[in-house]
Amino acid sequence: MSDSNNEKNDLEFTRQTYYDLIQKGQESLDEMMNIASALEHPRAFEVVAGLIKNVSEVNDKLIDLHKKKNELSRNTQALEGGTTNNLFVGSTVELQRMLQDIKEPEAIHIKDNENIIEFNPKSEDD
Repeated sequence: MSDSNNEKNDLEFTRQTYYDLIQKGQESLDEMMNIASALEHPRAFEVVAGLIKNVSEVNDKLIDLHKKKNELSRNTQALEGGTTNNLFVGSTVELQRMLQDIKEPEAIHIKDNENIIEFNPKSEDD
């Protein structure tokens, strides 16, 4: 499995875990609200308040997970972009030959055996 697949699977697993925690927390909150109402004891309402806080924190973590997922996808897209720096590996003669072929194929003559470059620019009369 590639790192991309691992990240995708981990994000999906984490997302599903958060959904399960939120759902169970809401079910527990409903039950605790019924118990607190029946008992009318301050400690029961304190427990309900703590449970509300915990469920809301899990909701925040779910939103943070989506932000992190977006950051990862943006970073991946940036890496898959284009080449921004190019490196020519070769001699100066080869580089000049390549550049000249792009501009004016007949304007430069290279004598490889002597490493002499003769540049004969085209005149406007040609």
